[in-house]
Formats: sequence, C-alpha cells, structure tokens
Amino acid sequence: MAQDDAVIGCTGVLLIGTRGAAGPGEVLVRVRGGSETFLAWSADPLPVGATVLVIDSRGRRQVDVMEWADPLDASAGDAGDAG
Repeated sequence: MAQDDAVIGCTGVLLIGTRGAAGPGEVLVRVRGGSETFLAWSADPLPVGATVLVIDSRGRRQVDVMEWADPLDASAGDAGDAG
C-alpha cells in the first residue's frame, strides 16, 4: 500500500494510548480540511489525550507519531525567563 504523505507533519490527539513496541494506539489527525483516524505507533508508550506529531506513514492508515508540544504555546513553559 502507498504511503499517505499528506498526513506527515500533521498533529493529532490520541484516542487510544500507544504501547510502544507492544502495539499501536489510535490518533485523530487534522488533515485534508477535516479529521481522520489512524493506527498510531510510537517508540515509547503515550497516554490517551496526548498531542502528537505524525513523523512517518506506514501506509494502510498507519502512522508513526511522537509526543508534541506546540513551541508557540506560551503556557507550555518558562522559556522566556531571562536572568
């Protein structure tokens, strides 16, 4: 099956947590002007509700994801704390 390159670089939210090497979860990805679900694989287990970034497509509606925090989200940390 062909890769789905359109989904690479998109963000989504885990509907079912991933289990690392033990198996996939399920992610709802904002893509093509809507939302679609994919089986989601990750190197480490990730919990339900985690925001993720799609880093690769395995074809057949399966993707590789990593945990993602929006760098433009001011509430994500104290990066602006200069001393």
